[in-house]
Amino acid sequence: MDIRTITENRTADDQRAFVCEFLGTLLLVFFAVGAAVLSGEYIGTLGIALAFGLVLLAIAYAVGPISGSHVNPAVTLGMLVAKRISLRTAVEYWVAQFLGAIVGAALLLLVAKQVPGLQTHGAFGTNGYGYRSAVGINIFGAFVAELILTFLLVFVVLAVTHRIAVVGFDGLPIGMALAVIHLIGIPLTGTSVNPARSLGPALFAGSPALSQVWLFLVAPPIGAVLAALVHEVTHPAFAAVRAARAAAAEEETAARAEGQEG
Repeated sequence: MDIRTITENRTADDQRAFVCEFLGTLLLVFFAVGAAVLSGEYIGTLGIALAFGLVLLAIAYAVGPISGSHVNPAVTLGMLVAKRISLRTAVEYWVAQFLGAIVGAALLLLVAKQVPGLQTHGAFGTNGYGYRSAVGINIFGAFVAELILTFLLVFVVLAVTHRIAVVGFDGLPIGMALAVIHLIGIPLTGTSVNPARSLGPALFAGSPALSQVWLFLVAPPIGAVLAALVHEVTHPAFAAVRAARAAAAEEETAARAEGQEG
């Protein structure tokens, strides 16, 4: 196999992963946030939490083997800090995730507008603190809560996956973790732990949501970085495996280059 073929295959894999992250985030926002917007008064906090967990579980099995089913910029950041993906891949994932969240929120708004009397301005499944929190949590409490909740999600993702892909039963604990996170976080902030999920709906909810969305763009990434650093301490064997794989990949590349020269 020559370098050109390798490059073409890599480009095809990148495109598939981009589409999967875009589609996965779109579906997460439409169905999970949609559960809060369209069905919240009927299914309650437990139902919304299960919706987030089950949708993520389904997406993990659908696209996990291709892209890893991050569908969350914080998870991608955790993977980057843990050195499981390159900076280029991380940037591509972030673009796909934010675009997917915005399109998913736009589609959700289109459906919500067909429901007579449904309030979307200032609400629309967005996150908030203070007067926009069900329990009135202050800005500091919201920041700490989002940091800790994101820490749990990213730590679980890193702990149960050995590479970028989600395979086997990897998706089950990830989906369960997200459901539990929402059971705790919904009364506090509406639960973000995902900057893309927060920004998408906020863009269509107006100034009340947009004035507070910054916190949900900042706190989750910090929680993700902390999770990646702690994971390096608690799971040192993974670092050794990655180092061995990197060395093997370098040797393979060098051998291929020598073969072409010969």
